Amino acid sequence: MRKVYQNALEATEDIKDGASIMLGGFGLCGIPENAIDALESKGIHDLWCISNNAGIDNVGLGKLLRKHQIRKMTSSYVGENKEFERQLLSGELEVELIPQGTLAERIRAGGAGIPAFFVPAGYGTEVQGDKEVRIFNGKPHILELAMRADYAFVKAWKGDTSGNLIYRHTANNFNNMMAAAGIITIAEVEELVPAGELDPNQIHTPGIFVQRIFQGENYQKQIEFVTTRD
Repeated sequence: MRKVYQNALEATEDIKDGASIMLGGFGLCGIPENAIDALESKGIHDLWCISNNAGIDNVGLGKLLRKHQIRKMTSSYVGENKEFERQLLSGELEVELIPQGTLAERIRAGGAGIPAFFVPAGYGTEVQGDKEVRIFNGKPHILELAMRADYAFVKAWKGDTSGNLIYRHTANNFNNMMAAAGIITIAEVEELVPAGELDPNQIHTPGIFVQRIFQGENYQKQIEFVTTRD
């Protein structure tokens, strides 16, 4: 099975309007920059994006929001993205806000083949809605469904030609679990090496979960909040 692709444009060549996509990372750490840029350049619309947050204005998913390429965002945090906030308040964008731990577990469960689980977070709030409620150890829990997506975009520090991935520090957030929950997982890496060169004990995502991999380029160390001393 061919896994190595030349670039993001080739790796995302079959993605159509209306696709659901999980995007790894936390804030601006570990986001699949090249794959997002490929979606922007192709003008793919009506996307359902599942990501902890949406970056900042004109960075990461902010680029797709600016061009109204996203129909629905499933996130835990609107954050400092003013365009995200504006589209949410104006009703231009469908938004599903989920407690961060619940979002992570729904994705993890999807990758593990667990269809649903009970969790106390969100009980008695708008998050509960009409979800089933059960009592465990005297405490009410709500039923949450596992989550998968047509595609998962993940960003890793190193990867090999078999699709094995290693993440660095904060960049591991959501990438590892999303890699398992995508029907087709596309990984971009800072360094792509031949199979067998990575230490098996350091691998976070085994290659069995990755269908496509490419070496990214032009990565920028963006800073969400710049604080300087007078």
